[in-house]
Amino acid sequence: MSIRIAIAGGNGRMGRTLIELIDGHEALSVAAVTLAQDEVAPEPAPVAADLFTHDIGTALAEADVLIDFTTPATSVMHAEACAEAGVSWVLGTTGLDASQQAAVASAAEKVAVCQSANFSTGVNLMLRLVELATRASDDDTDLEVIEAHHRHKVDAPSGTALAIGKAMAAGRNVDLDDQAVFSREGITGARPEGSIGFATIRGGDIVGDHTALFASEGELLEITHRAGTRLAFARGACRAAAWLREKPAGLYDMQDVLQLRD
Repeated sequence: MSIRIAIAGGNGRMGRTLIELIDGHEALSVAAVTLAQDEVAPEPAPVAADLFTHDIGTALAEADVLIDFTTPATSVMHAEACAEAGVSWVLGTTGLDASQQAAVASAAEKVAVCQSANFSTGVNLMLRLVELATRASDDDTDLEVIEAHHRHKVDAPSGTALAIGKAMAAGRNVDLDDQAVFSREGITGARPEGSIGFATIRGGDIVGDHTALFASEGELLEITHRAGTRLAFARGACRAAAWLREKPAGLYDMQDVLQLRD
């Protein structure tokens, strides 16, 4: 029997990609697709028109797992709904604040939640490599994260860029909040020792480019991932949904799905 997937935000970029991918998937099936209150189902509909709904409760009643790439505010509503319905939750929304993240953690006490800044297999392998490279680098190696996305992305730095920064911080056993430099302008002075810098680019239809840069005297190492389409994220989310279905309540991420933990 296939795993029944509810897709949140069916008119969004990721929503449309997920519908296309899951509709032809051997192990997964589209159980429901949610729309924002002011949206209507597309015509022609990519799946049966009666699968579209404005009500998250209706969508979850027919689902085993919710895949959610929407907005932080919407994700808070989904946290409560998934916990109440007993439906597992794959969450790829980024930019959550502390209170919104607390809602996710609360849901994870009742259902299995897989939350990741990026569901791409390649990006998650990159995170592991970045942590290992940071551990092996000298203390005087300068660490930078460079990311580029399409003009419509609303949060910066990207969730993936922050995840790379956290991998660097973990490699040095420090707190990213204490070391991050998110902007530079004017006479900034010399680079603070041990800092982790971020550079953000927004333009065109760039799906997602990320580079971890390790700069030392006479040597430069770059670890780069480039996403050509959103299919990489959708495939990873589907993989997470299949993995999550049999897991007990708890908060997991894509590193768990790929068994990349130490």
